Amino acid sequence: MQKGTLKQILLITDGCSNKGEDPAAVAAFIAEQSIAVNVIGILEEGAVDAKGLSEIEEIAASGQGESQIVYSHHLSQTVQSVTKKSMTKTLQGVVNQELKQILGEEKTLEDLPPEERGEIMEVVNDMEETCDVEVLVLVDSSASMTHKLPTVQEALIDLSVSMNARIGRNRFAIYHFPGKRKVIQKLIDWTGELKSVSQIFPKLAGGGITPTGPALKEALKAFSEPKKRRSMRWNDYEDVEEIGF
Repeated sequence: MQKGTLKQILLITDGCSNKGEDPAAVAAFIAEQSIAVNVIGILEEGAVDAKGLSEIEEIAASGQGESQIVYSHHLSQTVQSVTKKSMTKTLQGVVNQELKQILGEEKTLEDLPPEERGEIMEVVNDMEETCDVEVLVLVDSSASMTHKLPTVQEALIDLSVSMNARIGRNRFAIYHFPGKRKVIQKLIDWTGELKSVSQIFPKLAGGGITPTGPALKEALKAFSEPKKRRSMRWNDYEDVEEIGF
């Protein structure tokens, strides 16, 4: 089984999209590019938004990813859990495709005898630790998210620490939406660690509409951008817009 790079978009939001394309349809297109779309919905204590919950589940299902609703104080462990579950799901999908080629269209991992299934799951677990992973974090920074952004910052730092305990290479990028002059705005270019989050998030002001579909569409492009600047040290950071981030 070949080891490629697992690619994910991790959408963190607390509300319904209200402008642009259907985000579930965009997520389905992204999944066709072998990029899973995971969604974490952040709720206020005691709040229930049926429309928002439905949209979160639809985006993740269409994007072949994971979804989870969480209160902000549980966000850190949820971000790590959703990312790991998505890795497992993606790798199992790869295994099932290879099994179909070997055993026929009707066979999946679940159809194998327990002993053989256990052996294959050991391979999957090993690949989770050794494969390369790229996670683009897409943060909803609309007005209602303003007071939740510090919690998002802490969760992303924890994610970086957790992921870097793996053997495989990790790359992260962070965008938020809506941007000042664009649908999405780059906060952190592709990097192996997210220590710089603490420098960026205090400068991020919430506000504006929630164009989730267009934001996902733009986020897809980030996976194919030239990577010549990805090794840039964040110590050189001066101004996000000035250097094109």
